[in-house]
Amino acid sequence: MLRSRPRSQGAAAPLFVSAKCRTAIPLRHDLVRDALVQVSLDPLVRAIEFVLAARVRQAPVALDAIVVSRDDGRHVLDVVPARPVRDVEAEGLALLALEHLGLPLLTVTEAEIRSEPRYANARLVWQYRQYPVGIDQRMRILTVLRDDGPMSFGCLLKRILGPRDPSLAVLSLACADLLELDLVSVPLGPVTTVRCRS
Repeated sequence: MLRSRPRSQGAAAPLFVSAKCRTAIPLRHDLVRDALVQVSLDPLVRAIEFVLAARVRQAPVALDAIVVSRDDGRHVLDVVPARPVRDVEAEGLALLALEHLGLPLLTVTEAEIRSEPRYANARLVWQYRQYPVGIDQRMRILTVLRDDGPMSFGCLLKRILGPRDPSLAVLSLACADLLELDLVSVPLGPVTTVRCRS
């Protein structure tokens, strides 16, 4: 079984970037990376940002909060095993700051992050985030989906055959926030629904 662990305190945290991120986000725990991959591929999520600090009654308050903007509002991504260790006073100030900013918590547990098939699907798709997609192939994929609406992955691949395998291009375009994939219903395959990003 894979174990999540916090990053070492002395080393600088690696950074996470995606098409939805407004800035690079420090990764202080392995599960935060998995959660960020999933929200980056989630069709309901529009943007992800990092809020280092806020002010409460003129005093600076460290937050280190990941804010997820979804169709239903802005929320702080609260990954339970990765919660920062704070004393009671610091925790109270952080909660006051979040309340002042109007940011409710979006709490996710390790079990929710690792739930299948989303966990494996998201990790598989994310492997191809840097796969180069030429403009010709990109235009063919987007045009088919725009003209004919959402379709199964298998049907889309039959429609856009070309000199290069289009499957990896589809995965890369999903990471680029140009396509939406249903990563929750079934393991990634021919029946997975693909649509243009609205």
